[in-house]
Amino acid sequence: SGETWNPFKLQYQLRNVRERLAKALVEKGILTTEKQNFLLFDMTTHPVSNASEKQRLLKKLQESVLERWVNEPQRMERRTLALLVLAHASDVLENVFASLADDKYDVAMNRTKDLLDMDPEVEAAKGRGTEMIWAVLAAFNKS
Repeated sequence: SGETWNPFKLQYQLRNVRERLAKALVEKGILTTEKQNFLLFDMTTHPVSNASEKQRLLKKLQESVLERWVNEPQRMERRTLALLVLAHASDVLENVFASLADDKYDVAMNRTKDLLDMDPEVEAAKGRGTEMIWAVLAAFNKS
């Protein structure tokens, strides 16, 4: 129907995407599958089974914002930009930087805030293959 990857219909697709990602990560051995009882219903959860992968990802994000920071998003690695946008949309960005010292935490949060406060339409127009990443950010900012 063409609606599947429409960034403006993203909130409707997140559950399916989350389930597919969880399945792929279970197959790779990073997550496990468990049933948890939440008072009235049972729900499948996917806790992390490979903590080293999680730590590697946290370190990559921390380094990208602190040691390898570039002031222009067009020069930023696309995967890192996408990871920052998705961490922000998942509301886990503060957790990524929680283990940092206070001064580094402030620097990291200010840099990501500046990045995420940019106008997605202006940044998407600048190109370099990041148009979809900015469209996702715009969709999350509107919801």
